[in-house]
Amino acid sequence: MEQAHPLVRDVFPDLVDELIALLEDEGERELALCAWDLRLVAMCDCGDDFCQSIHTAVRPKGEPYGEGHRCVPLLPEEGMLVLDVVKGRIMYIEVLDRPPMEARRGTRD
Repeated sequence: MEQAHPLVRDVFPDLVDELIALLEDEGERELALCAWDLRLVAMCDCGDDFCQSIHTAVRPKGEPYGEGHRCVPLLPEEGMLVLDVVKGRIMYIEVLDRPPMEARRGTRD
């Protein structure tokens, strides 16, 4: 059940604020609106120390996103932020080479 997953804005509010601003700057108004309601389904488990990426939807491992997929690279001041979007839905937030994100207390195990 998707409601069991916390909102990304409740766990990483600074990230969501940044995403919304960057998406607006890129003319991606619809995605900026969607970013407010993203759910934190899982953190990336790749094990790379430079990765803090977030799954915002369930995706079977090793399977491509398929039709309707596009990457949306953003231009943050530090590191990289790239979104995987499928048919207008943000599925994954790639967060690379950035300072450690701090979760808001009481929102993550």
